Amino acid sequence: MMRVSQLVFSVACMAHVPAAHAQIDAYAVKAAFLYKFGLFVEWPESAFSSPDSPVNLCIVGEDPFGKSLDAVVAGAQVNGRNVVVRRLQTVGRNPSCHILYAGGSEEQSKSQIIETVRGSNVLTVSDGRLSGADSGIINFVIADKRIRFDIDDEAAAQNKVVISSKLLNLALNVKRRTPKEER
Repeated sequence: MMRVSQLVFSVACMAHVPAAHAQIDAYAVKAAFLYKFGLFVEWPESAFSSPDSPVNLCIVGEDPFGKSLDAVVAGAQVNGRNVVVRRLQTVGRNPSCHILYAGGSEEQSKSQIIETVRGSNVLTVSDGRLSGADSGIINFVIADKRIRFDIDDEAAAQNKVVISSKLLNLALNVKRRTPKEER
């Protein structure tokens, strides 16, 4: 497992990539974040069918990451589990995804994707601010010309995933869990 100092350094380096660079660079940074988020999330045991089941990182709808995501997760593991990238056009109620980037498409909008998996052990990630129907648990934002992220920990509680305080402390904004949703 990565040490806190290594995480802070790697996230700080990624967060300081200017957003003015080409879109490809921005999505390469976001691809690295997608994988690293998994290192700081706990899923309930029921989220995996067996002890050796992989962590499924799903892109639903438009895929802005392309080969950069495949390169980031090649040979990667989260908590001793291999990481597998799955690309889907749409998603159902129990998608077998652990991390899900809602890209949206003509078939299923971002808000429909996020609503469909609400309550189903999935860490949802999207581009945008904390409010609105198309916001995931983690939302990429641009702040001071840098790629950052907001976290809706209340939504994480609804999906039965626990986000490490280390990751919460790195977020630009955090919507805290209400006391009844805390573990």
